[in-house]
Amino acid sequence: MTNPKINILNSELLSDNWYILKKFEYEYTKNDGTVEIQKREVYDRGNGATILLYDKKVQNVILIRQFRMPTYLNGNESGMVVEACAGLLEEENAEECIRRESEEETGYKVNYVRKIFESYMSPGSVTEIIHFFVAEYSKDMKVNEGGGLASEHENIEVLEIPFTKALQMIRNGEIKDAKTIMLLQYAQIHGLLES
Repeated sequence: MTNPKINILNSELLSDNWYILKKFEYEYTKNDGTVEIQKREVYDRGNGATILLYDKKVQNVILIRQFRMPTYLNGNESGMVVEACAGLLEEENAEECIRRESEEETGYKVNYVRKIFESYMSPGSVTEIIHFFVAEYSKDMKVNEGGGLASEHENIEVLEIPFTKALQMIRNGEIKDAKTIMLLQYAQIHGLLES
C-alpha cells in the first residue's frame, strides 16, 4: 500500500466469523490538496476463480444452479441462481483452483484451461479478485455427476444449455450473476460459440 494520498488511521475488526470484515478510518488527500477523513467497511473473503465450459461441436455451455442466500434476501423469490462454476482459491493458484472446482461442481475434468482476464467484482466493499477462465469440454471428460461437495454443504444442479439459450436467459433475467454474464458475453464477442 503505497498511495501517498491515503493514510490509514485505524482498522477495527468487526467479524472474523467466516471471513474478515473490518472497518477502516483513513485520511484521503483529494486532488485539490484538502484532506478529509473517511470510513469504510471492507470484506476480505480471499480471491476466486470462475470458468465457462463450452462445447464448440454442439454449441452448449455448462452452467450450474444453486441457492444463494444474499439473492434470496434481496428479492430473488427462490434464491436459486444460474451461474458459471466458481470457487475460492485455497492453497493453490487460480488455475489449479478452477480445475478442482470444475470437477467438483460440474463433474467435468478439464485438462486445458485458458485465463482470459481478472476483475474486482465489487470494489466498493469487497477485496476479492476473480480470475476468469474458459475451457472446451466434451462428453468423454465427464468423470462424475458433479453437484459439489457435501462437506461444503453444496447442493448444485448441473445444467447443459445451448449457448443461444444462455444468452436469451441474460436478456430475460434468468441469469443475473455478473461473472456468468461476463463469461457468456466474452464467448459471444470472441466467437467461441455461435450466437
